[in-house]
This record gives sequence, C-alpha cells and structure tokens, in this order.
Amino acid sequence: MAVFEQVRQFVLLSGGKTTRLSREQKGRFVAICWIAQIYKYFAQPKASYVDDWEKLPDWQRETDAAIFEAVEKTVMAEVIAA
Repeated sequence: MAVFEQVRQFVLLSGGKTTRLSREQKGRFVAICWIAQIYKYFAQPKASYVDDWEKLPDWQRETDAAIFEAVEKTVMAEVIAA
C-alpha cells in the first residue's frame, strides 16, 4: 500500500505528467519506493532486496514498470471521474 500511495501522490503532484516518463523511469521510481519500504521494516535486509536497478533481473524491472503504469492508470481514471 505504501508504494501504491507513493506512486499515486507522484502522479497527482505532477499533474498527470508522469505519462511522459519512459517505462524505465517509471520502473525505477517503483524500485526506489520499494527499497525505502524495505529499509523501513528491516534493519539489515538481504542485499538482493535492495539491489540497484541495474542489478535487477529483467522480470523485476518489467514488474516494477507495470506496477507504476497500473497505479497511474487508476489515478488518471479517478481524476477524470471526479
């Protein structure tokens, strides 16, 4: 939920201009939000939990980008409906 809310706020605060970000930029944002949450709850997380974008497997990068885009789509729909 925390990462959802971070992405949601980012989309709202940018006035929806996140649609102009590249898929990689969107994925990187989710990855950074995730890492911050890991550090919040684990004093000494496994290194693989907090790997930099370059070290993530392709499936994880694609998943992170898909997460951003799903949240972005939801937020944009809510804004249009309001």
